[in-house]
Amino acid sequence: MNAVDFFCGGGGMSKGLLNAGIDVLFGLDSNPYCQTTYENNNNIPYLNRDILDVDAHDLITEFPALLDDDELLMVGCAPCQPFSVLNPRNPNEHIAVNLLNEFGRLAEVIHPAHIMVENVPGIGGRGIEILNQFLDMLQREGYQYDSRVINAKNYGVPQNRRRFILIASRLFEPHIPPETHGEGLLPYVTVFDAIHGLPPLEAGEEVEEIPNHRAAGLSEINLQRMQNTPYDGGGRLDWPERLWLKCHENFKGHSDVYGRMYWNRVAPTLTAKCFSISNGRFGHPEQNRAISLREAAALQTFPDDYVFEGSLQEIGKQIGNAVPVHLANVLGTYILNEHNNLNLE
Repeated sequence: MNAVDFFCGGGGMSKGLLNAGIDVLFGLDSNPYCQTTYENNNNIPYLNRDILDVDAHDLITEFPALLDDDELLMVGCAPCQPFSVLNPRNPNEHIAVNLLNEFGRLAEVIHPAHIMVENVPGIGGRGIEILNQFLDMLQREGYQYDSRVINAKNYGVPQNRRRFILIASRLFEPHIPPETHGEGLLPYVTVFDAIHGLPPLEAGEEVEEIPNHRAAGLSEINLQRMQNTPYDGGGRLDWPERLWLKCHENFKGHSDVYGRMYWNRVAPTLTAKCFSISNGRFGHPEQNRAISLREAAALQTFPDDYVFEGSLQEIGKQIGNAVPVHLANVLGTYILNEHNNLNLE
């Protein structure tokens, strides 16, 4: 089976599909900073293009394998910020809300056997009108589909990451794969499982022998704050008053900010700022720093030899915005198995 990966970013979805045994023809994304990371790690062409300017017929000319529509999976993980509960703007006022339907525009022409979409849970709330337009297209084109908000931790990802998943097919009736981890199932994969084997380092340091094992620097006051944050899940509410931020003096909310991760729990949802202690519970469980880029990648289930290129900020985006590799593998394996079963019937 072949696949094409739209809004591919640094390649989490593509890597997972490759692990599942699916050949990825190309990744497409408008962010030029992801290209080196994507191509070096996956050996797949990266099309640095804005989907608004992409013509399906031109893609078919460039990649004739797209004509084999009974052996093709189209994946689209459109930028999700307009649908996120963290974004107060009206999603209908943001160009990114059109991206799902731009993906649908291409799918109507390419007419793949299978389609997969990943997005934030809010697409079924604030983005429901956009989603419904996409679902109308699927029905019009003869696709059956299943969709659900899932949590990646229930599929073996060491992270509390809720996401909307949709699987559609013209060839079989799809179902979101059953959970594998949680109560009565396999135990959750924890932060300890994912990162405990990496060598220690100080804030601002890098271990050159291990790709991307680099931690952001800390100011003196933030270093003191980390030194006063109890190991294994401590937070800013544990600090002496002299270290409080003015904005927190009469505010008890957002207690995860400046907090440490717990060793024996899954990590919180990683974001593009997961290398910064001021942007969430991204402190190392016991070292006085935020998690390193390599540790963040491990929590997103990228393999240790997956090397990210770019600045600290750019790599943070590539990792935090990625689909966890293992989750992509689970979803890709399900689609491939269902597709292969058709040939056995």
